[in-house]
Formats: sequence, C-alpha cells, structure tokens
Amino acid sequence: MRTLEFPAVYLTGAAGYGALEILWRGWTHWTMLAIGGLCLCVMYALANRTRLPRWQMWVLSAAFITTAEFLSGVVVNILLGWRVWDYTAVPGNLLGQICPIYCLLWLGLSIPGISLCRRLRGLFR
Repeated sequence: MRTLEFPAVYLTGAAGYGALEILWRGWTHWTMLAIGGLCLCVMYALANRTRLPRWQMWVLSAAFITTAEFLSGVVVNILLGWRVWDYTAVPGNLLGQICPIYCLLWLGLSIPGISLCRRLRGLFR
C-alpha cells in the first residue's frame, strides 16, 4: 500500500484543486490539476515527514503554493501565452501571476489541507 502513497496523494490533490477551481471560477485547466497534485504532495510531506509546528507547516505550504503558481504562471501564461489566469488588475500583483490576496487564500486553504494530509496518512499505515 505504501507504494501507492504519493501517487494517490497526487491524484487527490489534482482532483481536489480542480474541483475547488471549478467552484471558484467555473472552469479549470489541466495545468492546474498538475500543480494541485504537486502542491498536495509537498503539503503531505510537510504534514507527515516533519515535526514542525502546524503554523509553520501552513506558512511553508502557502509559500510553496505561491511559488508554484508563480513559476507555472511564467511558463503557462507568459512564455506559452495560454492565458490560464491573469492577476494584472489585482493590486500588488507580480507579473500578473501572483498577488497578495491569493497568497492569503493559499494560507487559508493550507490549514484544512495540512489536516487532510494527516488524515490521508492513516490510509497508508
């Protein structure tokens, strides 16, 4: 069962983020599923392979998600021109790829996300 641990977490993150994005803005893009899976794997590792206080896990998780969003945005939106999202109208944005309001949203979502990752761990014991 342990060999399926990270693939299962990845697929959970991909499906979960895709569903959240569809609820939030009415659609998603396959690249967001890929990033959502990666982000949940990092959160899972933070929640289950470190001894950090929860608040530090939340902050690190939000920082990773924001970094992943920025890097994927530079590739997907700027270099490839796919226009998956654009935050240029949002105050404090960086190249239209990240902005403070979504950084706070990622922090807020990291709180239940870390708890979910701790619960998922129980499936692989």
